[in-house]
Amino acid sequence: MIRVPAGRILLRDEGTRTNWVAEVGEFLLAPYPVTREFYRAVASATEVPSAAPLTPMTEVSWKDAVRFCNLLSETAGLTPCYSFGDDLDAQDVVCDWDADGYRLPSEAEWEYACRAGTTGVRYGELDEIAWYRENSGGRLHDVGTKAPNAWGLYDMIGNVWEWCWDVYDAAVYGPYRVFRGGGAHDLPRGCRAACRRKSHPTLRIDDLGFRLARSV
Repeated sequence: MIRVPAGRILLRDEGTRTNWVAEVGEFLLAPYPVTREFYRAVASATEVPSAAPLTPMTEVSWKDAVRFCNLLSETAGLTPCYSFGDDLDAQDVVCDWDADGYRLPSEAEWEYACRAGTTGVRYGELDEIAWYRENSGGRLHDVGTKAPNAWGLYDMIGNVWEWCWDVYDAAVYGPYRVFRGGGAHDLPRGCRAACRRKSHPTLRIDDLGFRLARSV
């Protein structure tokens, strides 16, 4: 895990053209998205393909991701961050931000870590840092095969989108959760540090995964 220093980030919703500033405390973030190999090992998931083991785990819903975080925490002897019931929309999921277990990053944490102190559209030249539509060949690639950002985080842009903790806009989209980062099938516009997308927490799709965080 990479230790990310505390700071603040200016977030922007391009649809509503609104900005807001978020304070980010120090936290830990995995250098790569969760891979198929790692997911299969922790979850004993025999349905996860064993081919391309170092590509990001995809077709995993937001609900799957938070359950995996809890399972990994328990396996590691840490306190799980999440408690939840049976709500199909996952609106009963609660996060204990003081727990020492694994969790999803908040949206603010994600963009702050992605930028790594930069203020441009991306933290580097797109072809050097990301697998996207024009160079991916229409497929996912092993994690860590493009250049990292200044804090040693790989694939923050491109390869797969990544689930974040946050609800996108409850008043308009109900339980839809945020995902960030762009994927291997996306045009450059989707592969920007500020690009926000959303879907229902049960969505599973072939270019959406997640990355692990921990509070400190």
